[in-house]
Amino acid sequence: MQTRNEDRGVGEALGVLAAIGLVAVAVVVTYAREPVSELYNVSISGFAGGLSRAIVFLNFPAAIIAIPVALISAGRLGGRRAAVVGAVSAGLCGVVFWPGDAVITQSDLDVRPVNAAPAAGVAIAAILTIAAWRRFGASFAPRLRGDRVRLVLAASLVLGAVPWIAAEAGVSFDGIPVLGTIWQTGELRTEPGHPIPAPAVHHGHHHGMDGVLLALAALALSRMCVPRLRLLVRAYLALMFAYGLGNAVQDGWLEQVVKRSWTSRTIPSVLVPELSLAWAAIVFTATVILAVSTLASRPAR
Repeated sequence: MQTRNEDRGVGEALGVLAAIGLVAVAVVVTYAREPVSELYNVSISGFAGGLSRAIVFLNFPAAIIAIPVALISAGRLGGRRAAVVGAVSAGLCGVVFWPGDAVITQSDLDVRPVNAAPAAGVAIAAILTIAAWRRFGASFAPRLRGDRVRLVLAASLVLGAVPWIAAEAGVSFDGIPVLGTIWQTGELRTEPGHPIPAPAVHHGHHHGMDGVLLALAALALSRMCVPRLRLLVRAYLALMFAYGLGNAVQDGWLEQVVKRSWTSRTIPSVLVPELSLAWAAIVFTATVILAVSTLASRPAR
């Protein structure tokens, strides 16, 4: 059965791209005006530094998010040309998965020539989505089973991301009533393995924020129907959500719990896939989400 045009809007995909765009702009502005010493593992200052860090952001996590966006938008448009363009976009974005430090490394977040490929993939995904928007509009999917759960999860993720959102704009909560009590940000703290005090939440972009964006995007895009690649896209989104959630929890635990000296137990980093209990938990969580989302994606009666 063919999908009706009124059910083929790309509102969720447009919202995801808008969020990526807003964060990219914030990265450019903050990294352009903040001294390099206040930022994390970058060495280029000024406007060039802002553009550099924004392009790296378009690699991680934006390129990971753009893969299902491209496939969904190409599926909406239909036809061989859209399928080829969608595959090209996904392929360029997929460069970010190249193993090792060839594309992204946390110890050096300055732009490299190879970062142009995933950034171009994100741009093509945006073009596909705009084309689908012009043809089918920006409507959202009808109410689905699981939407209440999606809303609760999304609200929880945004609430936990408050200090990272502030850091994105170069803002700390020091001395601010309520916010400064709930979240520590500019306070000088140490952490296991790093005895030199530093702000609990440095200014600029955080991988915890990357995790929140990945998880929120997965929640939004999981509402969109992709008839030909349904299982593949659902599996990818389930893994994307579990991976994003893992990074958000790991970074938040370190900054808001360990750095308050409430415990010395840290959560292992899950940024890079590896054979570990943490990654086994991510894969298991993704498997459960995939099974549940298969039922939850049916239209509510």
